Amino acid sequence: MPSFGELPILSYLGKVVDILLVWFVIYKLIMVIRGTKAVQLLKGIVVIVVVRFLSSFLGLQTLGWLMDKALTWGFLAVIIIFQPELRRALEQLGRGRLFSRGNGSEEDESTRTVEAIVKATDYMAKRRIGALISIERETGMEDYIETGIPMNANITSELLINIFIPNTPLHDGAVILQRNQVAAAACYLPLSESPFISKELGTRHRAAVGISEVTDSITVVVSEETGNISVTKNGDLHRELSVDKLRDLLTSEWLKSTRVSSSTRWQWRGKKDG
Repeated sequence: MPSFGELPILSYLGKVVDILLVWFVIYKLIMVIRGTKAVQLLKGIVVIVVVRFLSSFLGLQTLGWLMDKALTWGFLAVIIIFQPELRRALEQLGRGRLFSRGNGSEEDESTRTVEAIVKATDYMAKRRIGALISIERETGMEDYIETGIPMNANITSELLINIFIPNTPLHDGAVILQRNQVAAAACYLPLSESPFISKELGTRHRAAVGISEVTDSITVVVSEETGNISVTKNGDLHRELSVDKLRDLLTSEWLKSTRVSSSTRWQWRGKKDG
């Protein structure tokens, strides 16, 4: 039996373990919602909390009342807004994957992914095989993934090439890459209504610009008519890129978060519409 003097120590240890477990659960939940639209919504909630504290400190009663109402109904709003993420977290918890550790080197895996995309793009460009490949980044693309055929396959150049071979069931539409995997093929992307897109460009280019206007994704387009390689990012269309420029772009923009050493950012020197 522990003596009287040992009881506070055990109590403190229990509190420390309790706090560490709570932070670990919060960390895992953040990892679950990372890369989805929930990240942006979570930032909005943080802004509301900060404004509430500032309004209380500065004596802004009306603004404070509005923030109180927002926080009062916030719990119900979070359940509704984060429903897809909560469902995914519960599914992963049921499979025992929520607290599993990642395997392998993320940087090495991403490097292999980039080379697979570049190799497939080069192959299709030389043979004028039309292609549309969208790479998910911070903003989630689950809404667009659900419009296609689920694949959840490892990214290889051979798989990407076979998807876009003409007259095959999956060639019409976009491929969406998510977390170093082919999430889905034959996906529908929103078409841009920008009047600055050249009339000579078709639906693939307009869809590539459209998805870049609503997400932070990087989308690679291969023209079926000319074999030219184009890339869209942040609503901009960059045309007639070489294979080397494509590799530099994907390396600097997609892998910069996993690289240990700093690298020079790729300069957008491609031809830009608009």
